[in-house]
Amino acid sequence: MSTTERPRILVVGGGYVGLYAARRILKKMRFGEATVTVVDPRSYMTYQPFLPEAAAGSISPRHVVVPLRRVLPKAEVLTGRVTTIDQDRKVATIAPLVGEAYELPFDYLVIAMGAVSRTFPIPGLAEQGIGMKGIEEAIGLRNHVLEQLDKADSTTDEDVRRKALTFVFVGGGFAGAETIGEVEDMARDAAKYYKNVKREDMRFVLVDVADKILPEVGPKLGQYGKEHLEGRGVEVYLKTGMDSCVDGHVVLNNGLEVDSNTIVWTAGVKPNPALSRFGLPLGPRGHVDTQTTLQVQGTDYIWAAGDNAQVPDMVGRKAGNENAWCPPNAQHALRQAKVLGDNVISGMRGFPQKEYSHANKGAVAGLGLHKGVAMIVMGKMKIKLKGRLAWYMHRAYHGMAMPTFNRKIRVFADWTLGMFLKREVVSLGALEAPREEFYEAAKPAPKPQVAAEPAPAVKAEEKAKAS
Repeated sequence: MSTTERPRILVVGGGYVGLYAARRILKKMRFGEATVTVVDPRSYMTYQPFLPEAAAGSISPRHVVVPLRRVLPKAEVLTGRVTTIDQDRKVATIAPLVGEAYELPFDYLVIAMGAVSRTFPIPGLAEQGIGMKGIEEAIGLRNHVLEQLDKADSTTDEDVRRKALTFVFVGGGFAGAETIGEVEDMARDAAKYYKNVKREDMRFVLVDVADKILPEVGPKLGQYGKEHLEGRGVEVYLKTGMDSCVDGHVVLNNGLEVDSNTIVWTAGVKPNPALSRFGLPLGPRGHVDTQTTLQVQGTDYIWAAGDNAQVPDMVGRKAGNENAWCPPNAQHALRQAKVLGDNVISGMRGFPQKEYSHANKGAVAGLGLHKGVAMIVMGKMKIKLKGRLAWYMHRAYHGMAMPTFNRKIRVFADWTLGMFLKREVVSLGALEAPREEFYEAAKPAPKPQVAAEPAPAVKAEEKAKAS
């Protein structure tokens, strides 16, 4: 930690907003003007829109993450969690990965903790569900799906085989629709290398409580996305929820029951629950309540943005919607982070704050290789695309939005190689427990069993018989 007496700008969270806000502050700051400290449990930022492609093997998992210390060389990067914030003393309590917690004073505070998966108390979900919020989960899902194909190809038990080849996805938003589209694509390719597994043997199920999927791209493209997935053999059940999934036995509230080893949960997100311990004003859904300047309501030294913030949508409100809020997506997070960084510098120097305002530019979604939907907003005109052209728009937008030139090059290189080389379909399931094989080789050998010594009474009896 720094022992400098310069003002400290504490950034809580190293995700999309935290990374870009810290970069902006460091860029605008004069030499020695302040110390920027970023605290996050992970030492890297994950570009979440690429998680479905990482799960399908289209992008190397290492290229989806950005190392914080490499991108922020002039900042302090602490790997740990902020557990409490004392606003009166301007002190945060840091719990590092190892060792005892300690206090860290600050002068300015940025809340960028993002969101976590929104779950419900469904029996079996915690034990059976797989999320899609981090690169670890994407890697785990890929290995898991390919392992299920290995199991199905090797077993003679029809029940085991059927359960292994049934894949249930809960949630039909961007994360759910894109993930099932990419994973189905991968499984279809992988099946070509198995003698006893065909695509027709697999069952993909997409469930959502809403009456449509991909609401972000509008009803017509959402309907196209549904029909497209169904044309690929995916069963889509709308206005349907999951009641339980104990031991992989999935029970839907429409009466359908299936056994599955793969239950992927992408049914929305919620603000990080740690926010409730910070003493900040929160909205009805747990978001930090901010002004249009991204300053937290009632403060002049705390800012918040991204998925954990309730930011007024100025464009929507000017159009007459008094309750318009910015949606939690990468498009807003990137632009909010830049305004937030500028406002922190302005606040530190005593200058006026700038309001955040951004008109929606549309949405893009990929549904597998060469498949996608896109809605591009240009003024009052909306351009709707589907199929291969939409897929190109999806890749172009997110490829350019990927942080750092280094990672952009690596992602585009992965895509370029994918045009000429076949997709990798190898499962590295041993990554889940990499030391298991070494432990089996190194653990002490069991001691040989020694016959128990007969009891004295038995010995006396044997002597008597011998005499």
